[in-house]
Amino acid sequence: QVQLVESGGGLVQAGGSLRLSCAASSRTFSSYTMGWFRQAPGKEREFVAYISLTGASTNYADSVKGRFTISRDNAKNTVSLQMNSLKPEDTAVYYCAARFGGAARTAVAYNYWGQGTQVTVSS
Repeated sequence: QVQLVESGGGLVQAGGSLRLSCAASSRTFSSYTMGWFRQAPGKEREFVAYISLTGASTNYADSVKGRFTISRDNAKNTVSLQMNSLKPEDTAVYYCAARFGGAARTAVAYNYWGQGTQVTVSS
């Protein structure tokens, strides 16, 4: 069982930056691919980014590529999402997720989820 707790959401103007963090309670954190997903009102949950077990590999949705950076610290059991050049269309609840094993871009592939943190980007 893995518990995930996100933090760092908030309200920011377009063009601004936010850094989301996710703390995991697991003795085997390095066994999990970590991902970030988001869900806007009335829309399905969508993939944002994932990072591999060691952090050597990352993958991003086209909509955030070049603006967002995912990173992890296996010694501290944390994963972060640095979000720059934010746009109003980035407004959503952002979720941290853990998948035991290899990388995946689909929400159904992830075993554990955080409660989500709201990100609102004003124009």
